[in-house]
Parts: sequence; structure tokens; C-alpha cells
Amino acid sequence: MKHLFGNCVRSMSSNETGRRIMDSVPREKVDCVVIGAGVVGIAVARALALKGREVLVIESGSTFGTGTSSRNSEVIHAGIYYPRDSLKAIFCVRGREMLYEYCSMHDIPHKQVGKLIVATRSSEIPKLNDILNHGIQNGVDSLEMINGAKAMKMEPELQCVKAILSPLSGIVDSHSLMLSLVGEAENHRTTFTYNSTVIGGHLEGKEICLHILETKCLKEWDGTSILHPELILVPKLLVNSTGLSAPALAKRFTSLQSEVIPPSYYARGCYFTLSDTKASPFRHLIYPIPEDGGLGVHVTLDLNGQIKFGPDVEWIDGVDDISSFQNKFDYSVHANRAEQFYPAIRSYYPNLKDRALEPGYAGIRPKLSRPGQSPVDFVIQGEDIHGIPGLVNLFGIESPGLTASLAIADFVSTRLLG
Repeated sequence: MKHLFGNCVRSMSSNETGRRIMDSVPREKVDCVVIGAGVVGIAVARALALKGREVLVIESGSTFGTGTSSRNSEVIHAGIYYPRDSLKAIFCVRGREMLYEYCSMHDIPHKQVGKLIVATRSSEIPKLNDILNHGIQNGVDSLEMINGAKAMKMEPELQCVKAILSPLSGIVDSHSLMLSLVGEAENHRTTFTYNSTVIGGHLEGKEICLHILETKCLKEWDGTSILHPELILVPKLLVNSTGLSAPALAKRFTSLQSEVIPPSYYARGCYFTLSDTKASPFRHLIYPIPEDGGLGVHVTLDLNGQIKFGPDVEWIDGVDDISSFQNKFDYSVHANRAEQFYPAIRSYYPNLKDRALEPGYAGIRPKLSRPGQSPVDFVIQGEDIHGIPGLVNLFGIESPGLTASLAIADFVSTRLLG
């Protein structure tokens, strides 16, 4: 099922009713639908397929992983930062264990490089102690508070007064991971259809009816006019795993009460790379004390040993359905943003040279809290909340979503199938 439909539907005349429009649209019953082919959506599809279900993954982009899943630090998080008993903490710790095991079994490039979370001045030490306590409460093993001298002996280019050593943190090739998960899902009766957008849905009795449109048909959409589907799919089970689009899509399910859909916010994070570096200045991931909306401008290594710094946090206002549905966010990285990176990085890497940073790439975080608010946990929303049988909404799946992906998938599949 490479193509669900043919030519774009033309506008209906104004005197045609919604019912007649819907009656004229082809329908197809399917078993399970996952909307969104990011790493979490792919993992959910695989988990459902491994339990014997036939799965259709609908992705608006031209391939898998074109959104947040390919625009992040590719870090395997240990599970340190998150509030005790939160879904982020539980799924990060479990997901990290599952991810290392999966990568080893399937030869996915990865490396357990370890992380140093650093306090660069004495006033940050209380926060560092809080982070350590969080990690211990979350069941993260092998955490160690070390003094500045030991940390700087491990990393001679580092400047700090104290640090947490997290040996379990690592990095992974996210594209190879997703490619492997897609292949495994496809081998177990999962079909991926790309360039296809779910534009909404309605309920008929207890059946969910999904409205599908070819993505190219949205190019001329103004974001407000009524969209007419080219196909209606009627799944037994449905998972909304559209990441940045999840709340906007949920609002277009006419049977979903608006009060169960959380408000959405968006934060762009830019990365810069280190130019003209023959030898990497660091061997570990280096993280400062977290900031509002993120974990601070940190040092990340790729599997070739190349260094990148980021992400920063830039809150974005006025995101409309068009941008959300079609991933039309501004991912450009302006060179002048480096001016804000230099002082942040030099707080722990004082030898960073002028003009050493080059624009890298940017990602967008799907937030459920606004600037200044405490971070909100993952929201995995089922029938007990929204009242619709067979539907699971995944809201606010930001970091540590990559690390937690297999654990989230296991939870969702168990919730739907037992």
C-alpha cells in the first residue's frame, strides 16, 4: 500500500452537506494505525506488530524520522533529571536498558561514553546535589559526585568546581536505530505509507474514522478552510504519535473533548559544531546545570568523535496547523546565534577560540509547559481520560523520547493489547 489514493480531491460545491461529502469518500477498515513515523511511532508499530497485529503507519513526510527524531543530540540518557515516579524517569531508565540491549543485538552504532554534569561556580553546587538525588531516586546506578580536580583530570579542557559522573550515558546513531526498527516492523506485517497526512477524524458509534489526504494537497491550504479527505480509514486501534503535531491533530478529532487536549508550546534548539578540530577536546558528554526549557548548551560527541554544542532554547509563538502538520518549522541556524553560545560554553570550556563555532542544525521540542513553568511529564492518554475506545494520544514526547522510545512502545502496546 505505497499510495493510499490518487489525485487530490477538488473542492465540493457549497450546497453539499458534510454527510454527503463523507459518504462519497472511499473507506477501508484496518487493524492498527500509528500516525507518525518518528522513533516513538516506529517503535510502537514494531511493538504492536510483534504481538501479531497488522499495522499501518501513516507519515506526512517523504520518509521516516524527518522531525524531532532526526534533530536532537542523539544522547542515550541515564534518567537523572526527571521527577521521581514520573513517566519520563520511569521510561528513560527502562528505555535506556532496552536501547543498549537492542543496539547490541542488532549492531546499531552506539557508545557508552559517559557524561559529566558540571557546576562551574560554588553557587551551582546545591543544584548539582539536587540532580544527583533525583538520579539516585530514579534508580540510576553508578552515579558519582566528584570534585573539580578529578573531573578536570578526566577532561583537561574542562573548568568546573564539582561534577556528577554518569557512566551509563551514551550516544546512538538514531537513523540506524530507526532503520532497524522499520525493517523489523515491516517483517512483521507493518506497512509504512509516506506523503500521507491525517487531517482529522470523527466517531461513528464506537468506530474511529480517520480523514486522510495526500500531503501535496496541503500545499495551497490556508490553514482555516475546510479540508475534504480523499480516504477514510477505520482502525480498530489508533496511536497518535505525531510529536510536534499531536495536540493540533487531536483538536481535529471532532469527538475528542477539547479539555483533555493539553496546550502546546514549541522551543527551537540550535546546535553549533566545532570547526578545524583535528582532535576532540572532550571524550565525555559535558552538561552544565539545566536551564528553563532544556538541559543547557552542552557538549555532545558523535560516533566519529566530532563535537557539537547545543541546543539552546528559543521559544516560538504563533505555530499554526500548516506548520505543525507539514513540519514546516524554521530549522535554519543563524551564525549570529553563536554570540550567545560562546559565553555559555566558555563557562566550562574557557579555551574555546573565537570564530571556532560553525552553524550546525536545529530541532524543535514539543512542549506542554510555557516559559517559566515547571516541565510537564509525558502524557500517554487512553480511553480512561478521553472516553474513545482504542485510541492512545502521545503528547509532549520530547527529551528523553529517543532514549525512552522502546519503553514507551512496550507500555502503549501492553495498554492496548494486554
